[in-house]
Amino acid sequence: MSTRIFLPSDVAALIARLQKHGFAAYAVGGCVRDSLRGVVPHDWDVTTAATPEQITAVFADHRTITVGAQHGTVAVVTDERTVEITTFRTESGYTDSRHPDTVTFVADINADLARRDFTVNAMAYNEQDGLADPFGGQEDLANGILRCVGDAVTRFSEDALRILRGLRFAATLPLRIAPETAHALHETRDRLHNIAAERIAVELTKLLCGQNVLPVLQEYRDVLAVVIPEIAATFDFDQRNPHHCYDVYMHTLHAIDAAPSDPIVRWAVLLHDIGKPHTFTVDEDGIGHFKGHAAVGAPMAEEILTRLRMSRDTVQTVTTLVKAHDRQIPPTEPAVKRALGRFGESLLRDLIAVKHADNDAHALYATERRAQWQAVETVLNRVSEKEACFSLKDLAVKGSDITALGVSAGPIVGKILKHLLNEVIDGQIENDRHALLTRLHALLNEGVFF
Repeated sequence: MSTRIFLPSDVAALIARLQKHGFAAYAVGGCVRDSLRGVVPHDWDVTTAATPEQITAVFADHRTITVGAQHGTVAVVTDERTVEITTFRTESGYTDSRHPDTVTFVADINADLARRDFTVNAMAYNEQDGLADPFGGQEDLANGILRCVGDAVTRFSEDALRILRGLRFAATLPLRIAPETAHALHETRDRLHNIAAERIAVELTKLLCGQNVLPVLQEYRDVLAVVIPEIAATFDFDQRNPHHCYDVYMHTLHAIDAAPSDPIVRWAVLLHDIGKPHTFTVDEDGIGHFKGHAAVGAPMAEEILTRLRMSRDTVQTVTTLVKAHDRQIPPTEPAVKRALGRFGESLLRDLIAVKHADNDAHALYATERRAQWQAVETVLNRVSEKEACFSLKDLAVKGSDITALGVSAGPIVGKILKHLLNEVIDGQIENDRHALLTRLHALLNEGVFF
């Protein structure tokens, strides 16, 4: 693995200016890790021996933002990006299992790197000195290992969010978690109770979207159960059904693994069977059933996501997908148009993605079921291309057209519009204003009761 890192010109210029003023400075953390992996970093962070006041003075000709002076961070705005520059520091005392009680500025880069979470994140680089890697992060990265800096229990006790960050790194990079680090993850998991729900939600979302999510959540299900205790009821829950070759939890993990790496879809798949243990029955043949589990699971999903302080849109969308995931849609234009009217195109496509993932995690009939939903998707694409009418807003007549014919305003107007929409969806009439009004005249003359 090459130790040469190509710094963006603006980041290199910031480091060079700090060095010119007599302050050691390096790119640090995730940007170094990703660069060594051959991945272009999203963000660049810099660490330096300069204090926040000295950083501000050095970049007096730049716009600077005080991000956390007490922790030594000043953001410097360049033409390309905003770069956070943080003073070398050590930390001590973590009363809240998240933030240090005391921060001490130091002059040694190695002392600063010693406070960081994992060896692959405890590397720094500048073009003058090359790679600073006192804890073997480059070797661990090359070997695909995630290891804490120093004592793992101490690292997770200092900042419990590192527990989920560790799982997220294992799922997304991917890296194998070193045995001593894995032991500490299990041992310290209850400290996650001290972490703000919003921070947990962010890490879980990134973890869920990782390519290696299945083995991570299989091995660390006890950690997941700390933040989503409802999930524990699905562990080892035998479905006793020939359609399933996995227990409820492992079915969920295989479905997540089969789903596209989209946050909404993967959250929906994680929670789609959360209601199963609460609806389990066994028939006279010993076959297990979960009638109504989607309806039971939807409010559970809503409570979980609300507790994690997810956005209102996310809560509503995922809850709708959980509630709808067990419904069937025939692969016909009228049925798909009605589903479009109910869900809208974006949500319907998400529902199809959930169905594909769910079916792929079944033991039997997966091919048949996938073919059915692929047919639904084909019809959806065709309907979408034709810009077909599937909702009242697409209908060529409006309520004012109905009342203009002498129909009294009120609920009957909506019933008439819905009737006309259904005839358009069923292909009985074109979505044309003149044709629809002519049809309405005929219906009224026939004395049709709406």
